[in-house]
Order: sequence, then structure tokens, then C-alpha cells
Amino acid sequence: MDTPVDLEVFIAGQWVDAASVELRSAVELGWSAATETQYGTLYVVEHDGRVDAAALSVNVPVSFEGLRAATWPPFLMDLLPQGYGRQELLRQLGLPETATATADWQLLMAGAGNPIGNIRVRQAAERLRGHALTDRRGFTEGEVIDRGEVFSEYLATHGLFVAGSSGVQGEWPKILLAEGRDGLFYLDHALPDEDTAGHWLVKFARGSNEALATILRLEAPYMALARHLGLHVQGEMRGTARTLFIPRFDREVVGHDVRRYAQESVASLCGLAGFGLRLTHNTVCERLAAVCTHPSRDVAEYLRRDVANVVLGNKDNHARNTAIQRREDGFIGLTPLFDFVPMMLHPDGIPRLTRWENDDDGGYPRWASVAAQAASASGIDQGLLVDALRKMVEPLQTLRKRALEIGVDAAVMDMQRAAIDDVIAQLRVL
Repeated sequence: MDTPVDLEVFIAGQWVDAASVELRSAVELGWSAATETQYGTLYVVEHDGRVDAAALSVNVPVSFEGLRAATWPPFLMDLLPQGYGRQELLRQLGLPETATATADWQLLMAGAGNPIGNIRVRQAAERLRGHALTDRRGFTEGEVIDRGEVFSEYLATHGLFVAGSSGVQGEWPKILLAEGRDGLFYLDHALPDEDTAGHWLVKFARGSNEALATILRLEAPYMALARHLGLHVQGEMRGTARTLFIPRFDREVVGHDVRRYAQESVASLCGLAGFGLRLTHNTVCERLAAVCTHPSRDVAEYLRRDVANVVLGNKDNHARNTAIQRREDGFIGLTPLFDFVPMMLHPDGIPRLTRWENDDDGGYPRWASVAAQAASASGIDQGLLVDALRKMVEPLQTLRKRALEIGVDAAVMDMQRAAIDDVIAQLRVL
């Protein structure tokens, strides 16, 4: 049997041993291998019963009782490098880039030492510690932007251990950088907390495909449009058309300390392992209402985000593009919006994976039905949800004007004109 994964949680200002996950079937099965998860005795004594930032998942309260599952526990999937980050790590480990599930456990052991959130794999973190000092080289923002998508390759050719900061899930090349108090940018794993002024996820354009370049170029304006529509948005993106600096909200610098907040995907919230997952908005609303500190606010926000996805063509609404945050003070709620882009431009024809159970006609929901379904699933007053949707009418009426003012292509907004008009008409008569 392969070595268990030992998990550390950042709690009360430090990394502590929290739990282990052991395989109960063949490692070659990857994430579909059976597992057993067990919190450590001392950790349970200290944090028994908690489901906030101290827990591995809102579904796995700190307890002496172990968790046996037919697959990896869903929260562990959030730590597994995917997309571009996975390919980069496979190359660095000398494994075939075509490796599928057979490489999952090894990738977790090597690449989950510095993931998003407040959980890490101890074995991967130890691997990083051996590189931290040699990787402590700073770069100006201009140097990062000028090299663009080859920045990671540039770092690797100079001996820097990019795997410690490039295992972010997603299609576009990404790297985690920490901004030092000296104004330079460092690989996130290499800069001590006391020297850090901020944390950034940097996303690079990929290849020469014009549609993909447009999607990245419009991510910052789209986030501004989300703010215009009244959605929960945090921080300001910056950069250029091909290199985007995105402020992280799972990290907060307070004085000379860094607070790390637990982040858990909707897939994990709903207890689903694997990829390409299909679940309904109804299920998400039910789970948000069950766990969130402010259920009415978060379910209403979730509905408003779906309106925004429809009117602005963000079809990529899979179960890992929405997440909850858990903090040490007990707060649990939706994270700020992320990965909000015009995915209707993607050359692969990205489908709208997450839909409402009823009256979802080709991805264009009937919003009166949506409010009723969300109320039924969550137990939240339907009138409150209807009111939250009605409040979007006014900003929707000025959406196109605002989009053109901040640099969104007229052709892109023309593609969405019918969807915008349809939603406004529906919301007016709710």
C-alpha cells in the first residue's frame, strides 16, 4: 500500500499536523481509489466538532471518527494540480504528459505543498522547503509581464522550483506570486510571511489563439461589470492584455502576519469527487443554506451570479468555479466571485454544465421558476430571492453602456444583446 498523505492545516497562525488520508485500493485508480481519512488525536482534542477553518471540509467535522469513502474525499480533489499546472508538474517529475489517474497520488504528494486555501500535504511542503532559499529571487512586475507565458519556463531554466507555485487548477498558465515589502515579486512558496505585502495569482495568455487571448483580456473588465451588477467582488486586477495579476482572497496580510482562509469548491461542498461533474443549482442552494453563516444572503448572491453568467456569456460554471470560504471565527460563506469571463468565445464550445432542474431551456433559465426552485431547495423566503433579482434590473439596463466604457468589445456585447434583453424583461415582471 502506498504512503499515506499527511495533511497540515494553517490554524492560529501556524501549520499544524491535522490528519492523514490512506489508500484502501490500488494507487493506479487515481482519485477513484477507496480511502480512509482520520484526524490526529491531538488535533481532535484541540478542535473537536469544528467545521470552520479547522476542518478539512465542511462535510468532515473534526472528530475521532474516521471517514471511509469509495473514492478520494472530495476536499482532496481541490488540492490536486490540474490543467496547465498538472502538465508542468508531470514534466518536472519526469512522468509522461499523457499520464492520467495513475499519476494522481504522486502529483498530490509532490504538488500540493502550497495550494489555494489553508490545507497542504506535508510531504509536498517538505519538498518545497528544500528549494525555498534558492528560489528566493525577486522580479519586477515588468519582468513578469514582459516574459508572459514563458515566465515559468524562464524560472525553471534558472533552477527555480516552479512546481511549488504553479499547481493551480485551470486551463490557462498560472503561477502564484507573493509581493514582497520591497516591491518585487517572488514565487509564493519562497517568500516568508513576515516579508510579504500581498498575494497574487498571475494568469498568462496561452498560445496565439485570438479567442483565448480575448477571454483573458476581458477578465478584468468582466469583473468590473460584475461589480456593476452588485455581485461580491474583491480587489482590483491589474496587468496587460496577456498577463493578468489577480488578487487572492484566500490570503490576507495583517501587519507582518498572513492569515490563510479555508477554500472549498462547490464540488466538495456537495460531496462530489472527480471531474466534469454535473450537479444542479438546486443542490448547491440546498447545501449553501445548510452551511453558510448568512444563508439568505449567499443563496441570493448565488442566483444573481447565475443571472450574470447568462447575460455575459460565462458558460464555464462547473463545480470548481464556485467556492466557499471558511474562517477561524466560524464564518462560512461564498468566496468573492472568480473565473468570471466570456467563455462563450472559447473555441471548444464550453457547455453550461450546472443547470436548474426545471425550465432550463438551452441554458436560458426562466427566472420566476428559478426563484421558486431556489426557495424550495434552500428553505429561504421566495419573496426575498425575487427582490434580490429585481434589484438587478437597473444595472442590467446600463450594462452595455458600462461595458463599452471600460473596453469590452462591441461585438462581444452584441452577442449577448438578446440574453440581456430577455433577462431584463423577465425580471421586470417577477
